[in-house]
Amino acid sequence: MATVMAATAAERAVLEEEFRWLLHDEVHAVLKQLQDILKDVNLKMPRNNQLLHFAFREDKQWKLQQIQDARNHVSQAIYLLTSRDQSYQFKTGAEVLKLMDAVMLQLTRARNRLTTPATLTLPEIAASGLTRMFAPALPSDLLVNVYINLNKLCLTVYQLHALQPNSTKNFRPAGGAVLHSPGAMFEWGSQRLEVSHVHKVECVIPWLNDALVYFTVSLQLCQQLKDKISVFSSYWSYRPF
Repeated sequence: MATVMAATAAERAVLEEEFRWLLHDEVHAVLKQLQDILKDVNLKMPRNNQLLHFAFREDKQWKLQQIQDARNHVSQAIYLLTSRDQSYQFKTGAEVLKLMDAVMLQLTRARNRLTTPATLTLPEIAASGLTRMFAPALPSDLLVNVYINLNKLCLTVYQLHALQPNSTKNFRPAGGAVLHSPGAMFEWGSQRLEVSHVHKVECVIPWLNDALVYFTVSLQLCQQLKDKISVFSSYWSYRPF
């Protein structure tokens, strides 16, 4: 019995030493690796003084909200990772898990902004101001929308026609959508309009693909660290002494 107890105590001592090493050394190593990856993402994303814009009008720049939102989430993740310096000693596994959950939340939100375009109604697209970015101005029977979908920049052009007051068509305003189909109706000002044709073009943006890969790698690193911490936490919860 004494031999068993001695072996158990020795095992506990080894595990405690490994856990201390994990909290002090490996956690900081993973945090530094995450910082390096996210700084690469941050450098690739256009900054406020280098806005993503298109050569519609030379006197204006137009900001794509998806990029700005993703960048804000990345900046918040970097802030969380850099708020503790290398000398900081994590006291518990729960503290590390809480940090990883907060970082993963920001990374997931950033990735989702690039992979899930907003669903907009046609009046929201009309009010976005993008149509005023062209020179000469677009005809009043055209609407345009620009958005990011994964690693692609998408441009959609909607050709409209006005519904006559005596039209026998049942007017039913379309709801929000990423891409509206011909036949979609909406009201703008005093007019009722219908989409007659839809034209869409896509362009692959290499740095967007890189950013999505970085998000995936970062989330995997966070999860791996969480798994290691959880193994030790389970041991302490169920140890027989």
